[in-house]
Amino acid sequence: MFYYLLKYVLLGPLLRLTFRPRIEGLAHVPSSGAAIVAGNHLSFSDHFLMPAVLKRRITFLAKAEYFTGPGLKGRLTAFFFRSAGQIPVDRSGKEAGQAAIREGLGVLSKGELLGIYPEGTRSHDGRLYKGKVGVAVMALRAGVPVVPCAMIGTFEAQPPGKVVPRIRPVVIRFGEPLDFSRYEGMENEKAVLRAVTDEIMYAILTLSGQEYVDQYAAVAKAEEAERGAEDKRRFPRLPRN
Repeated sequence: MFYYLLKYVLLGPLLRLTFRPRIEGLAHVPSSGAAIVAGNHLSFSDHFLMPAVLKRRITFLAKAEYFTGPGLKGRLTAFFFRSAGQIPVDRSGKEAGQAAIREGLGVLSKGELLGIYPEGTRSHDGRLYKGKVGVAVMALRAGVPVVPCAMIGTFEAQPPGKVVPRIRPVVIRFGEPLDFSRYEGMENEKAVLRAVTDEIMYAILTLSGQEYVDQYAAVAKAEEAERGAEDKRRFPRLPRN
């Protein structure tokens, strides 16, 4: 009930007013049955914009930090995400990844839509990064199509670190469903999982027009943070007079 209250009364109208989203290819999203919607991830607002424009309910795998924050703000955030039907995912290790796959397969087994960001985290610079193979594992095990989705303009509207989004139009573009039935029974083959994931990422890239980086986003973020820390060590700020 809270999901639909957010979608149609509390949050949906506000998002449409703020971002004025133009939706393209919505007919590519199946009207019934299980499917994965795999998109790029540029902004915190992505979590809410895609559900706001879809006719069907969609469940996202959301990072566990949204559910474990301290204080009143943390409790309210956790309540918000849980009430909206989002599933917490611990991203801190291999077993955590398996748990996320089990949760995702549970959603698909009910014939529902599952939303996934194959990059695993938000892009810190607006580029598209290498996808993780969990999306391929779920698509092959569940035998469901994958609908690629591109969020365009959300990075400029609300880049990482910006709390209040800018009022500007965005585009939400869905591509034709990708069928991977030719790989049935091969979900344990690493080469197959990599090929499926890369095909999904290429479809997202074609829709979004982003620059592609053949590196995991989390690794790129860590390297950039290390470079920033090194620069501070080498070139400390001089005290002001």
